[in-house]
Amino acid sequence: MKARSLQDLGALREALRRGEAEAAAQRARQAAAARQAEAQRRAFADAVGRVQPLPDAGRAAIASSKPEALPRQRERDEREALREALSDEVDVESLLLTDDGLSFRRATIGADVVSRLRRGQWSVQAQLDLHGLRRDEARQRLAAFVRDSLRHGHRCVRVVHGKGLGSPGREPVLKAKVQRWLAQNTEVIAFTQATAAQGGAGALLVLLQRSKPAG
Repeated sequence: MKARSLQDLGALREALRRGEAEAAAQRARQAAAARQAEAQRRAFADAVGRVQPLPDAGRAAIASSKPEALPRQRERDEREALREALSDEVDVESLLLTDDGLSFRRATIGADVVSRLRRGQWSVQAQLDLHGLRRDEARQRLAAFVRDSLRHGHRCVRVVHGKGLGSPGREPVLKAKVQRWLAQNTEVIAFTQATAAQGGAGALLVLLQRSKPAG
């Protein structure tokens, strides 16, 4: 029993010794890491020199999303260019034909194109209604409508300008202006008064240039 007790005591002492050795090694590693961190801090301080911390203003740093950028200036430029490009005073009477109804075509477009347009050879792919709009707003809407129609690859569209029944003197104020604006737009190759079923004297069927393939 005595020999057994001595063996147990020896094993305990060995375990204690190993534990102390491991603890000492851990302290040595921590001290070395601390010395390395201090050396790096001093090297950084020597490189950047003396610094002065900013006073705490007590403000919280809150990340906020930026508003979406809107092309305001470009839109203003486009409106100005539109006012200059589409005049109300231009004389297009020589380009307006009145056979079975008012029509227009470019010099390079055959008369049969207008006839086929009136007969419905091209289906109407989009429509713009200008009822109730003032002149400047109607002009901007029309130009934007033509641009969008071309962007979507539309060939034939309808523009409803009204018959002027609600205008002073029951004169179709927008009708003549829309004709002039369309005739000035080089993307418009022809237009004709719509049939009775499609709006009659209150609407125009408009044929646009064929869209160019992208790229």
